[in-house]
Amino acid sequence: MTLVEYFATEPRGSKVEMAEYLGITATYISLLIHGKRRASKSLSKSIENATQGLVTKEDMRPDLFTKAAETV
Repeated sequence: MTLVEYFATEPRGSKVEMAEYLGITATYISLLIHGKRRASKSLSKSIENATQGLVTKEDMRPDLFTKAAETV
């Protein structure tokens, strides 16, 4: 699941709530959602935890967390 798909099912204000939980701004969450920025390795793991595994770190950063990335 992508961040776009995740937030489409969440109530209003959930982006702000997640941003506060992650220690980032709501603007940065929006940049991540719309693909203008990429989450760091640690932020990807934190988002996976915050979404209870619905948005996986592999979905956000396949370049860092897939088998192909591990062999490079």
